[in-house]
Amino acid sequence: MLTSDALRPKPVSLADLLAEQARRSPAAAALHCGSETLSWETLAAAAGRQAAAFSDVAPGTIMALAGRGRDLLMGLLAAHWRGHPFLPLDPDTADLRWPQLQAASGQPLWRFPALPAPLPDPIAPTTATAEDVALVITTSGSEGLPKGVVLPHRALLAAATASSARIPLTNVDTWLDCLPLTHIGGLAIFWRCFQAGAAVRLHERFSAEAVWADIRDGRASHVSLVPAMLAQLLDIAGKTPPPASLRCVLIGGAALSHLLWQRASTAGWPLYVSYGMSESAAQIATLMPSEDWHEGLVGTALPNVELAIDADGRICLRGPQRMLGYLGEAPQDAGHWLTTGDLGRIDAAGRLTVIGRADDILVSGGQNVHPADIEAQLTHCPGVDDAAVTGRRDPIWGDVLTALVVGSAGEDSVAAWCRTSLPSSLRPRQIIRVASLPRNAMGKLERRRVAELLLEVSR
Repeated sequence: MLTSDALRPKPVSLADLLAEQARRSPAAAALHCGSETLSWETLAAAAGRQAAAFSDVAPGTIMALAGRGRDLLMGLLAAHWRGHPFLPLDPDTADLRWPQLQAASGQPLWRFPALPAPLPDPIAPTTATAEDVALVITTSGSEGLPKGVVLPHRALLAAATASSARIPLTNVDTWLDCLPLTHIGGLAIFWRCFQAGAAVRLHERFSAEAVWADIRDGRASHVSLVPAMLAQLLDIAGKTPPPASLRCVLIGGAALSHLLWQRASTAGWPLYVSYGMSESAAQIATLMPSEDWHEGLVGTALPNVELAIDADGRICLRGPQRMLGYLGEAPQDAGHWLTTGDLGRIDAAGRLTVIGRADDILVSGGQNVHPADIEAQLTHCPGVDDAAVTGRRDPIWGDVLTALVVGSAGEDSVAAWCRTSLPSSLRPRQIIRVASLPRNAMGKLERRRVAELLLEVSR
């Protein structure tokens, strides 16, 4: 005889997962936000009341909201509760990006100036299908104009399932989320936790002191970080190792340097080095803490993800995590290969190494050089904390390799180290010391701004 659970439809949307957890474990903790803890039942009721306030939105409209932290989460839950796609916007760039997204969209968009006040009576969640659009995520814009990545419910659920197959997550765990909720890395945590029944500890903004306090005091079993965040936490923690209660530090969003990996590993931080993007609903490959690591290595593909390298050296992927396409473009199914903008290689064991962005390649003296290769080496130089390599245009040599470095090392000492440690083809011809390098909220180098910085400091 079939049980009532067997007859119940499988969850499709984030709202379905929330409603299911509220039915199964109503009193268990779902969300820690500041000093407040919400149970699954309380959070589901709050989502239903918030959704009731969006009654004037026409079916099929993409609901957009600029905000941070809890406001964006409640906007997301309310949108899915009503069966609408959700588009989170960074309040710092929303006014700039909104007209671009409107121009690209082939369907109605509705931007709310602020999260409306919830109504007293909650409404029931709306049924969605796996291929319905769940999220539109804007790309970082560091490589050009931002695009809207269109993700169906199917992709986000598949990503959560694949992640949990590599990174164990249970209903007694708590995942600390200090990433922006305008990025897929911050949002994907909710699908993983709502699927597993784990709690989320939400930080509206990253503060190394606050995050370390939660980790140190045993209030997080998992945390997602970009390398720049990890570096700040190591500085704050000093010689104090993380407690055994911290079982997973998921690293992504930007390249991890050898120096930072060595510092964290030596201090006992359980690093899961990952690779993913908005177009794949977050991580698609992850390296376990017990595995050997080298720069760029991100491990094997997660379950149901296929990886390949095309003739140009670009990473390609397909599987259920794949996006439908970009906003305003014709959708594609999960069986189509997606060619990324990243270069990589796959070894005999199926492990992926990410080399860098294909469109970042410099041509110096007739040779193709990827700046990430040099940047990775420069972090081995004593006194260099961060580095960016760009090209100064020359009519004869093409791109003259120029390194901008941050740290205590002087320009002459870095140049001397390069002469003894790097082959001629990878040796910067000019070293310039700067106070900091332009990185976006996820810690990625903004290479256009690096080139602009070179012009500024060369004047």
